[in-house]
Amino acid sequence: MTDYKTLIDAETWAFIERTNSYYPPDTIDYTIAQQREIYDRMCREFFAGYPQGVTAETAAIATPTHDIPVRIYRSARQAPVTVLYFHGGGFILGGLDSHDDVCAELCARTGYEVVSVDYRLAPEHLHPAAFDDVMNAFEWAATTRNHPILLCGDSAGGNLAVAVSHATRGHPRKPVGQVLIYPGLGGDRSKGSYLRHAEAPMLTMRDLEFYKHIRTGGQDRSGDATLAPLADTDFSNLPPTVLVTAECDPLSSDGETYRDRIVAAGGRATWFEEPGLVHGYLRARHTVGRARASFTRIVDAVADLGKGAWLW
Repeated sequence: MTDYKTLIDAETWAFIERTNSYYPPDTIDYTIAQQREIYDRMCREFFAGYPQGVTAETAAIATPTHDIPVRIYRSARQAPVTVLYFHGGGFILGGLDSHDDVCAELCARTGYEVVSVDYRLAPEHLHPAAFDDVMNAFEWAATTRNHPILLCGDSAGGNLAVAVSHATRGHPRKPVGQVLIYPGLGGDRSKGSYLRHAEAPMLTMRDLEFYKHIRTGGQDRSGDATLAPLADTDFSNLPPTVLVTAECDPLSSDGETYRDRIVAAGGRATWFEEPGLVHGYLRARHTVGRARASFTRIVDAVADLGKGAWLW
């Protein structure tokens, strides 16, 4: 049994308790509509505002069947890089507002244009709807921007970023890098962090099974690398990759496994497991020292990969 009382410090416990005051641990037993309402309210409570000099414009990417909303962040010190950001939320929660301040801060601290993508959510839109939307967003960026494109995402969004990287490795405008924040990549649920942290604060194995079932509509999608990128058989020619995971998170082993497979295929990848942190700690980046340091690591990784530098 993992002793979280010793692994997690007082600041992080305060963040967990604050989160649970808005977002009860049994929320997955609520309806999807109720879950979204609770999640959106929690995100509003943690909203940290925009840094000075950042502007945001909400727009849409037109596809033959629907428009994909995006929010485009620009800084006063604009640098010629576009970051496509895919938000977390278990493929059923979140949108442009849930990660609004995170994207604004990423823009301010790197000087890069950040484009947050409001991909379609389950259960109204089952897999591969979200994947199709982020692929369309990549094609839009590749067509409309003449500078490097970098992928970034947290949790479910990290999964989508990896799926795009795998699908576009032969593209003439393939991503120059990917920065993945506690991503769920479809790893082996019978070992590693999936066992050690099956009952972790903020995310449990029960949560993961629920999200997977909702995303697929209960269908068996074994072997589908667009759903679970670790199911791919080829990890060559992928962009330089920085993975940042939380120690107290069932998904942590996915970061280690993905790093190992890229390196074994001759690519560049590095993995940081943040001690004592929990899933969703991006919202703690202003109140928890460990989360603040990790967010700086994330910002630095985005900045370096955008410049084509590998300092990891």
